[in-house]
Amino acid sequence: MITITDQAATKLKELLQTQEQPGLYLRLFIQPGGCEGFSYGMGFDAERRTDDQIFERGGVQVLVDASSLQYLSGAQIDYTKSTFGEGFTVRNPNAVSTCGCGHSFRTRHDAGQAQPCDDATAHTQTTQA
Repeated sequence: MITITDQAATKLKELLQTQEQPGLYLRLFIQPGGCEGFSYGMGFDAERRTDDQIFERGGVQVLVDASSLQYLSGAQIDYTKSTFGEGFTVRNPNAVSTCGCGHSFRTRHDAGQAQPCDDATAHTQTTQA
């Protein structure tokens, strides 16, 4: 299961209203890459696939394919604001190590396909399980 905070649902609803195509979903997915092996991806999608799981909050529907769900089970999508900026975050209990930028992770059982980090300020953070 994936949860969506009220703040994330509100922001997603705002963003969906600016799109010219009604009936869009937010797709959350995992792809190989990043300095820790897996990277998060998000984007709008008009199509629901047969292996998609759907999660809903506040009228916003989030799609996650079966392959990505194995790495995202129990995750939370949030939207945060700080003095450094604002944006969506994924709190992922499956990540045992993350890049300092927060865009890349690895799990206890799968290191993914790590690539050199292009952000000189990013560093690896290990999460205690």
